[in-house]
Amino acid sequence: MKKTLKYWIGIGAIGLALTACGTEESASPAEENEPAPSEETTQFKIGATQIVEHPSLDLAYEGFQQALEDAGLDVNYDFQSAQGDQNNTSAIANNFVADQVDLIFANSTPSALGALQATSDIPILFTSVTDAVGSGLVTAMDQPGENITGVVDLHPETIENTVSFIDQYFPDSSVGLIYNAGESNSVAQMEAIEAAAEGTSLTLMTRTVATSAEVQQAAASLVSEVDVLYIFTDNTVVSAFATVVAAANDQQIPLIVGEPNSLAAGGFATYGIDYHSIGYRTGEMAVEVLTGEKTTTEIPVEYPAEMQLFINKEAAEAQGVEWNSEWDEIAEFYEAEEAE
Repeated sequence: MKKTLKYWIGIGAIGLALTACGTEESASPAEENEPAPSEETTQFKIGATQIVEHPSLDLAYEGFQQALEDAGLDVNYDFQSAQGDQNNTSAIANNFVADQVDLIFANSTPSALGALQATSDIPILFTSVTDAVGSGLVTAMDQPGENITGVVDLHPETIENTVSFIDQYFPDSSVGLIYNAGESNSVAQMEAIEAAAEGTSLTLMTRTVATSAEVQQAAASLVSEVDVLYIFTDNTVVSAFATVVAAANDQQIPLIVGEPNSLAAGGFATYGIDYHSIGYRTGEMAVEVLTGEKTTTEIPVEYPAEMQLFINKEAAEAQGVEWNSEWDEIAEFYEAEEAE
């Protein structure tokens, strides 16, 4: 049965203190009838930062904000993008520390690392992080740091299922991958892909980039040598994703991606998660920390709750993909009008 992909895309009451009118010895009758002054609602200041602005990270930030709004918290956000430059992450985090924010929302691995280096006191809630343990953010998923925890963006079975999908429906293919070797997220994913590809019919070919400006050339040099492109959740590559889509369409090869938001930009298929939902869950954690219900040490790092195969039929046609009827039963379909 055909299914359709859908995206889920404070109020504080302030009481005025009443001036006391009586003497120390006794209160007047009028004073006794006065309502007790209500406490002012606390306004929290959150420093929010991400390595670059692109749809997946933006959606996670929206989800985070939505969770705090739904909880009724009064929040003042200071949003800072590192503009794709990892050198900016430390300066941003240090500014947050100097401003004495109540909490830092770190929306990527470089942003979370920069925040953790800047403070051991201010709570840090992260998401859009692929490998929280391997990157050094936490010791283990169930052992968050003294001031840091969050939600990773890679379901444990995502890469395995994606490689299996390529092997099943595009057997004996040469698979091209482009990534930034300077991003620990990307290195971890690349290692997982290599492990998943062992014993399959697939051959992997890679290109590495350091900046988004290098992505177009890397894609152009790769597409003539491979049968399939697989672009996982590398922040540098995704920020220049349009150039990869153009190369895949011109060469008529399927473009597999690492998350559903890239389908809107022209990706063909992905086993992915919804970034709004992981941002929202991270926001729920932040509410627990800000209200004093829990500390970061009491909140284990979490995986995304769900994973699903998503397919963009228009992209499949643009890339010359031969349709397989099995996909009608196992996939959810992206449709362009949902992005409007």
